[in-house]
This record gives sequence, structure tokens and C-alpha cells, in this order.
Amino acid sequence: MTSKRIAVRGLTACLLIAPMQLASAQATPHSAVRADKANASAASSSQFEQVAKRAAQARDRNNLEDAVRLYREALKIKPSWLEGWWDLGTILYDADRYDEARPAFHRLANLKPDGAAAWAMLGLCEFELRDYEQALQHLRRAQATGGLGSRGELSSVALYHLAILYTRFEQYEAGTEMLFTMARAGNESPSLIEALGLSVLRMPFLPTEMPPDKREMVLMAGRAAYDMRTNRPTEGKKEFEELISRDGEMPNVHYAYGTFLLTTDADTALGEFNREIQISPNHVPARLQIAFEHIKREDFASGLPFAEKAVELAPQLFAAHDALGRIFLGMGKTDQAISELATAVKLAPDSPEVRFALYTAYARAGRKADADHARAEFMRLDKLRKN
Repeated sequence: MTSKRIAVRGLTACLLIAPMQLASAQATPHSAVRADKANASAASSSQFEQVAKRAAQARDRNNLEDAVRLYREALKIKPSWLEGWWDLGTILYDADRYDEARPAFHRLANLKPDGAAAWAMLGLCEFELRDYEQALQHLRRAQATGGLGSRGELSSVALYHLAILYTRFEQYEAGTEMLFTMARAGNESPSLIEALGLSVLRMPFLPTEMPPDKREMVLMAGRAAYDMRTNRPTEGKKEFEELISRDGEMPNVHYAYGTFLLTTDADTALGEFNREIQISPNHVPARLQIAFEHIKREDFASGLPFAEKAVELAPQLFAAHDALGRIFLGMGKTDQAISELATAVKLAPDSPEVRFALYTAYARAGRKADADHARAEFMRLDKLRKN
């Protein structure tokens, strides 16, 4: 799956702009404007309409160089022409002229900040130009508008590229969940399986960057993960066991298997996480999985050393402080719980779950004002998430 597979030229006004915004003429001048200025405006509008018509005709005849020239000419006359920026951008994108398409989509996105398609195409241009940080930012912006859900092929390609960028920038959980969303929609393409394997094995590579000698392991992990989460758990379990027999000493293999066992066989999952720690002594996610499972079981003493070590290894990770704070709270060490949970809130101020845990700790300590504030923040953040 690559961004070049998008039939972008057909994704015109229905993706971007309301019919009122496609009007060729400029806005009617104020009645108080002098007649000569009104005449100049009318002449400019007429010139724009003629050039825009010729640009569309050149595009439809596939005379793309003429179309590019004419669209640019029309956009000099009317820089606010949304459909023109889209058509110019898609022509250049289809011609692999990403460095020229990028500013066209950037201009369109700034003119229409809630336009998911413009942000998505801008991100895809940046991906092709290997400006991956900007691509991640703009593809996230496209998703955040809420407008990608019904965009068909553009949506699928944009979300796929967002997912693999999450993996490259070590945001593995976000990438994995996005890929599973695509899987639940029926996508079982080789590119998705490959991307899923990289994500669950926590390998910070794009598929094109993957070490060739790891490819078979990645594909096996991706297939096993796919089957475990798409109603083929028996097949997935066998595939993970085969992967472990083949590559069980490689980092994150046991961890990946453990994450898929947590909801059905937590005891075996704990064994997999402990095995991962033996292979990768500084593995923070495995320690946190163990800590949170013990929190769930209210076996706080057993989870304590794993949470403490996670904080030591990753002092800037909010989840580590969250786990340790919840364990202290469960053990009745309220002051220590407040300290850890307050740190977690500073590191993740938008997390309603951490706010609620801090509220609970304040309430137990009898700090009513602090508890009321934490509860209010929890309710605000929870409402934002639900909306």
C-alpha cells in the first residue's frame, strides 16, 4: 500500500468544499466602492473565469503542463480559489512532483483548516519527500478533523501512512491500534501484515527501512497478531508459538505474545513478560504490564518492584508513575501515591484516568479542595474524550 495508489484527481469538491465556496466570481463589492474599482473587479472576475475554464479543459485533455500553468495563472488572480489549489496539487502529486504539490496543499489546508483531505494530501506529499516529522503532524491533523472516516481510498492510504509513522516514531500502541482498525474493516493486505509485525515487535522502522534479515520474523509476527485479533485466536496462538520456537531470543517476541494473551490467559501472559525481561533487562513495557496486572488483582506488593524499576528506567514516562502511584494507593501509602500521581498528571495532563486516580488519592488524604479540583478536571477531560 503506497500513497501513489490514490485516485486523487477524482476527489474534488465533494471532499473539500461546499458548493457556495466553489463560486467562480469574487464577492460582490460594497455598494459604496467607486465605479472604476467595481469595473476593475468585474474585469478581474471575468479574466479569472476564462483562465479557470481553460485550466479545467487542459486537465481534462490530459495536457498537464498547460493545466499547471493555467491553474497557477488563475490562482494569481484569485488566491482564495479552493478547488484550484486542490486541482493543482493533485495534478502535481500524480506526476510525482511532490515538492511542488506540497505548497499547493499547504495553502489549501490553511484556507480550509477543517478540510481533512487537504491535510491528508499535504502529509502524503511530505511522506514522499521523507519529511517524516511534518508528515506525522499533518496526517494526525487530518485524522483529528474527523473527516477521514468516509473518504474511501484516501482515508485508507492516509491512515496506513499515519500508522507506520507512529511505529517509526516509537508510538507503537497508537500504530498497532490504527492498523487493527483497518484490519477490522477487512484489510488483510501484505503491507498491513508487514506494518503490524513491525509495530507489535516494537521495531522503529518504516517497512522500506526494515532490515532484510528480520523480514520473515516480522511477517510471522504480523500474521499471528492479525489472527489473534480477528477472530482466529487458535491460529494466532499456534503462529506465535511457532515464532517463539524460531525467534524466541529476539527482543519483543515474548512481549508481543503476552499482550495478546492478557485478556484470555493472564497467568501465561505474565510468564511471557517475565521471559521478556530476562531477554531484555531494561524492558519497561513488560514491567508495566506486570505491574498493572497485579494492580488489577489487588496484589500490590507483587507489582511494586516492577513499577519502581519502571520509574527508575523511564522517569519521564507517565504510565510508570501512574502504576507506582496506584500501587502506593492500594498499599495505603497515600502521600507517596499523591506524589507519583501528581507527577503522572504533569507528564500527561490530558489523561482523565490519571486525574481520577489523583482525585481518589486526595480524597483519601482528606484534601478536599485538591480532590474537588482533580475531580473537576477529570470530568472535563472525560467529557472532551467522549465528544
